[in-house]
Amino acid sequence: MSQILFPTDTEGFSVSRKLDKLGNRCSDTAELSFVDARVPLSNTIGDAGRGFQQQMTQFQNERMIAAYSAAGSMDGALRRTADYLRERQAFGQPLLANQYIQFRLAELSAEVDLLRHYNYACADAYLRGDDTTRFATIAKLKAGRLQREIADWCLQFHGGVGYMEETWVSRYFRDSRLLSIGGGADEVMLQILARLDGFTA
Repeated sequence: MSQILFPTDTEGFSVSRKLDKLGNRCSDTAELSFVDARVPLSNTIGDAGRGFQQQMTQFQNERMIAAYSAAGSMDGALRRTADYLRERQAFGQPLLANQYIQFRLAELSAEVDLLRHYNYACADAYLRGDDTTRFATIAKLKAGRLQREIADWCLQFHGGVGYMEETWVSRYFRDSRLLSIGGGADEVMLQILARLDGFTA
């Protein structure tokens, strides 16, 4: 397998159809068609026959970036939810006066802080030139699962208004689901970790 630079004005190339996704709708995702389309060998990216290995290296960067950005978006979601709960009145007081809600938000915020500092350690290792495969794999796995949990709680605490498409939290709920799929699903991350840590037969 090789990676190839393919200009979209090449004869035989077309976009078959745009895909309608659950979330992350701001980025186009489409089926591409290549009918007798050819490009010169000079369009090869990196080494011929090393496309898979090159892609695996790229995946580590993608996974690190995903974990980094997730920490920021989760923190923002929790803060926006807290702001809403300060304003939303129920039973004569703000919803945020409910101790259960306070404790749940605090616990989720603590989990985000753990991820953030793990990300710092991952970035330090990357800057030293270390192999960050294990770091990136764990960070992406935990970030994806935590983001799903936070999105679910933020939606729950918004109640019926959060279920409306017009609110930011409904979009966040849809968009957050991708992190456990894109760049390698949770199951792929676990398979990598099982091999790295010797948990295989």
